[in-house]
Amino acid sequence: MLERIHLAVLREVSRQGTLTAAADVLCLTQSALSHTVKKLEDQMGTPIWIREGRKLRPTQAGAYLLGVAERVLPQLEHAEARIRQYAQGERGTLRIGMECHPCYQWLLKVVAPYLAKWPDVDVDVKQKFQFGGIGALFGYEIDLLVTPDPLYRKGLRYEPVFDYEQVLVVAGGHPLAGAGCVEPEQLADQVLISYPVAIDRLDIYAQFLMPAGVAPRRHKVIETTDIMLQMVESGRGVAALPRWLVEEYQGKMDLKAVRLGARGIAKQIFLGARAADGNIDYLESFIDMARA
Repeated sequence: MLERIHLAVLREVSRQGTLTAAADVLCLTQSALSHTVKKLEDQMGTPIWIREGRKLRPTQAGAYLLGVAERVLPQLEHAEARIRQYAQGERGTLRIGMECHPCYQWLLKVVAPYLAKWPDVDVDVKQKFQFGGIGALFGYEIDLLVTPDPLYRKGLRYEPVFDYEQVLVVAGGHPLAGAGCVEPEQLADQVLISYPVAIDRLDIYAQFLMPAGVAPRRHKVIETTDIMLQMVESGRGVAALPRWLVEEYQGKMDLKAVRLGARGIAKQIFLGARAADGNIDYLESFIDMARA
């Protein structure tokens, strides 16, 4: 019979690479862990791993069980943590995943009043789910997902919380700084700076450059907003960001926001959640405060 310890062993061996390292994490002896693995393989009638030196490579059966472990264990751990919180009279932790790089500053403005309103709820922000947040929601690794590009799936719901315009940001002395708007062809000789996101998920490509068959002269990737805007201010390139974010930085940096096309690019930020969590009061309260 497949037991939780089997799934835990599969996950830790995958993470650590060896039985010895996995045994240390699981607080087991290596012999006990090896016995557990052998017993599981005997029960299942098929090998779970293939040894390659000191390393272990999962078989087809092992890879399938590892996938089960990655889905099931986070849900069990989440359930146990939630029950402990109930037992201790706590509401728990609201875990928020970010699929929107520039939204971190916006999120901070929501978190501060939220923590004041809900003193018995902690907030944890996870940014490792860039454009992979749906799996994190289904896997109970996060409770809310901040995203400008919702992917609708059964069991999930998305609430729009605010509208914004995506604009081109350039240095104050840039030749495009005084333009009312820019057309795709005007970026063909520019260095475009963006976050480390797949090109087809970047609005300036998907909604502006690609339909016109235009590519920038060069594309640079930078992870942090502050460094990106310092690069733009120093004339090292241009970027596409929300207008509200550019306006926040204009008080301390020489930057200009220019509309992308005559009609601009209109966007929305959504909060995604599991449909089954609609009765959690502190989660719904965060959505309501985010709208405000």
